[in-house]
Amino acid sequence: MKLLRAATLTVADLDAAEARYRDYLDYTTVSRGVLGADLAEAYDAPASADAPCLVMAPASGAEIYLRLVQQAPVPEYKPLTTYGWNSIEICVQDVLAAHERIKPSPFVVIGPPREIEGLPAIYPMQMKGPDGEIVYLTQIRDNLPAFDLPRATAPIDRLFILVIGCSDMHAGLKWFEETLGFETGRVMEIEYHMLADAFGTPKTELHTISTGIHGRDVFLELDQYPPAATERPQHKGMLVPGCCVGSFLHPDFDSIKGDWVSAPRVRDGAPYNGKRSGVLRGPDGLLVEVIEL
Repeated sequence: MKLLRAATLTVADLDAAEARYRDYLDYTTVSRGVLGADLAEAYDAPASADAPCLVMAPASGAEIYLRLVQQAPVPEYKPLTTYGWNSIEICVQDVLAAHERIKPSPFVVIGPPREIEGLPAIYPMQMKGPDGEIVYLTQIRDNLPAFDLPRATAPIDRLFILVIGCSDMHAGLKWFEETLGFETGRVMEIEYHMLADAFGTPKTELHTISTGIHGRDVFLELDQYPPAATERPQHKGMLVPGCCVGSFLHPDFDSIKGDWVSAPRVRDGAPYNGKRSGVLRGPDGLLVEVIEL
């Protein structure tokens, strides 16, 4: 995929988190250090400065990364009930095999493999990590009419979609269009068992979801959350728990119209590799990191 670059997750124990992504998802650590004060400032999280962190890459070698940042957990945080970055989605060659592999792991399966009516091209499952991170593992069977989907070249491969829980999905789509030039893909209503379980609603209830695209590249899912959803609790001055930052390449960095949290600057190492980057504050408090293509 062309524009998705990285997802950042907060974890309570960096070594334990590294081990589970290495041992069960075949990710390899490409750098380790601390979250610099300037990057913490860009994330509007000055209290997260100097937090231990690392960057991991998939077995396929695709330059689409996971970044893990260690910080104290937030006891009030309940996954899938708050607005913001809520899930990451990784493509796999065989979802049934991935399901078997995950069973003895620290991840808990919260959505076993299930075909989705109206979406025969994808075959997903969902799981929750010990830090409350939500991970979809999805087998891609075909492209969709309006856009292309990646084929895994390793049993468990690259990150290919980030999922947002929205208070107003259409406002979120408009923001991405006006600020970054991302277009709206398909809008649909589906049974969303994982959300139904999180909010205690009937599994047959329909939930509205949509996609964010660039050309035939799809990399965002925006979910309209129920009225019972809330803002995400967090430690003062720190990153929010769970998935906290979504990072994207942009083909025309100087055209971006949003207000930067702090001035963009050149950064080294993955996921930046010597390119300029800056962070925008999107709807529902989203931290959207943009990296020059």
